[in-house]
Amino acid sequence: MLSLRQVLVLVVVGLIVTACTEERIVYRDRAPFNPPADAATGFLGYYTVADRQTTCGNCHVGVQLQWQTTRHAQAWSTLRNSGSAQAFCQGCHTVSERGNPIATAAGYNAVPDSAYHDVQCESCHGPGLTHVQDPGASQPVASLAVSTTAANGTCAECHSGAHHPFADEWEASAHATRVASATRTECITCHTAQGVLAAWGVDTRYTEQSDPVEQQLGIVCAVCHDPHGSGNSAQLRFPIDVPSAENNLCIKCHHKRAEPEVASATIRGPHSPEGPLLLGEGAGWFPPGFQLDSALGRIAGTHGSEANPRLCATCHVSSFSVTDPATGDFRFSATGHLFTAIPCVDSTGIPTNNDCALTQRSFQACTNAGCHGSLTAARSAYITANARIASLVDEIDALLLLVPPGENVRNDGRFTVADGTWFNARLGELTGSAIHNPFLIEYLLLASVDALETTYSLAPMPSGISRDRMFR
Repeated sequence: MLSLRQVLVLVVVGLIVTACTEERIVYRDRAPFNPPADAATGFLGYYTVADRQTTCGNCHVGVQLQWQTTRHAQAWSTLRNSGSAQAFCQGCHTVSERGNPIATAAGYNAVPDSAYHDVQCESCHGPGLTHVQDPGASQPVASLAVSTTAANGTCAECHSGAHHPFADEWEASAHATRVASATRTECITCHTAQGVLAAWGVDTRYTEQSDPVEQQLGIVCAVCHDPHGSGNSAQLRFPIDVPSAENNLCIKCHHKRAEPEVASATIRGPHSPEGPLLLGEGAGWFPPGFQLDSALGRIAGTHGSEANPRLCATCHVSSFSVTDPATGDFRFSATGHLFTAIPCVDSTGIPTNNDCALTQRSFQACTNAGCHGSLTAARSAYITANARIASLVDEIDALLLLVPPGENVRNDGRFTVADGTWFNARLGELTGSAIHNPFLIEYLLLASVDALETTYSLAPMPSGISRDRMFR
């Protein structure tokens, strides 16, 4: 057994030896990419499969971290765990020719290697081999365009068909069509994909970024959904459950002229007023002395209350399955990407964007939200609200014909009671907008009638509806 003195000697010797030793840390560069399994097309796929480290993510670290939180990063396991995986499904759950400019079988569809599992960067950006070999020489920039008829290169190559008809429904929606007349700077910030993304500060590069305004795209998938991932559900760029014009995804555009421009030389009618109407804030013209009473204060946001946390999306992005009523067999999985709250349905129950009678429209969204107990009740409430509002609009338009000359002129630089009443009537006749908050609209119209009669000493018109407000 060593004595205390011997132990101390050994410690001192050890310290001396350590102090005289020179240590060097040698860094060894690793190859930035692996030889691609599908060398013919140059798809690289995963650098390390086990931890889902993409080859692209070796340099684009921030994007890699975002992408790892998305369902795209779990696509292969989702397919494996579905219990119904079939061979033809694999091309959409892996890196392949789907979603990018490659037109022939590639990636997993050519070489079923695990490096191609999941929907990775190259699924949209295309093969990355040339880029990693010489990053300055080529940039595999993705496209924003969406088309169910294009041969390749769009989101629709996977997000379509009876089970996932996102692109099919979107293509039939108003979002898919760019408003040809919307070429002014203040218009394209909501009417074209490029304009919206620029207004929102999105600086990601894409192939159509420099297109002239006349050729810009409609509101495509990547306007609302961030392909690289986000902290919101469904990779949305902004949340849908925030009652705010600045931060709610839908209301960021659907919140324009909900109040009259009282200081303008010309009084124009409402334009995209749905957001403020839904929330019951900043919508319509309030006649002099008019105040929301306690009853209306509780329901100022008829459909925008806390009982409806998804706000616009509850009705406008309502998903449901369509089955054969006789057999129960699956027919169609409606995704709500028609963005129509009460869509028409065809003879099989599949929603369409056609025009049709109310009896042919689906009120499924109203019952899915839990607010209306049945389809019949929802349809009845819709018909009643619109009938009452339409009657009041007709009454106002008749009264406006009786106001003194010069009071009902909307381009003379003056804002009058007649102008404000006219604006409220136009707000009410927008059936799609009025139903966002029928109680508030009716209250404003009733107050406008009173203001017209009082201000201009008009005799009351025969009213087609009861003066008892519909919520009493």
